[in-house]
Amino acid sequence: MKRTKLFFDTEFTGLHQHTTLISIGIISECGKTFYAELNDFKENQLNQWLKENVIKNLLFSEPPEGEDEHYSATRFKTKPGTDLYDSYSIELRCDRFELAGELKKWLAQFDEVEIWSDTLAYDWVLFNQIFEHAFNIPKNVYYIPFDIATLMRMKGIDPDINREEFISNMAMEIPKNLKIRKHNTLWDAFVIRACFNKLNI
Repeated sequence: MKRTKLFFDTEFTGLHQHTTLISIGIISECGKTFYAELNDFKENQLNQWLKENVIKNLLFSEPPEGEDEHYSATRFKTKPGTDLYDSYSIELRCDRFELAGELKKWLAQFDEVEIWSDTLAYDWVLFNQIFEHAFNIPKNVYYIPFDIATLMRMKGIDPDINREEFISNMAMEIPKNLKIRKHNTLWDAFVIRACFNKLNI
């Protein structure tokens, strides 16, 4: 069975055992996106670099008192006549419990998926923590993840190479309505997908 490839990135509050997720961005090979910012990460774990490079590139802020958090689901163009949640992209601001439910619902639109990140050591652990346990990840997610750093090494490319330089002159195909830039997880997910595509030309 052919699995749909999902390329994802996370931002978190530091390289330590008790780190907390700040945001996650995913782009499928067919263009559907999932983007979530967490409202319950541990701000006391943030260093100055994270404040300047990650927090400043988040898309949403805390809503005014009495208003709901950001939630926007958009029907994907390949199935315009279907129910919205049969084929959609989503962006939201939520806590870690809501994230698990929303991500599971978004993943359900795919038959089988395989997960690709930049470097698995951090991102895959955080992906599993969303569902509280590796055995709790949705059944349609292939249990073996992959990363482009290993793929680069296998192809004789230094995996420490700057990703944007590696894909220079390649279109990342970011929709114009997405106001994202480097160190936003959705931007980085698009970069990972572009790297994968270049490595497989």
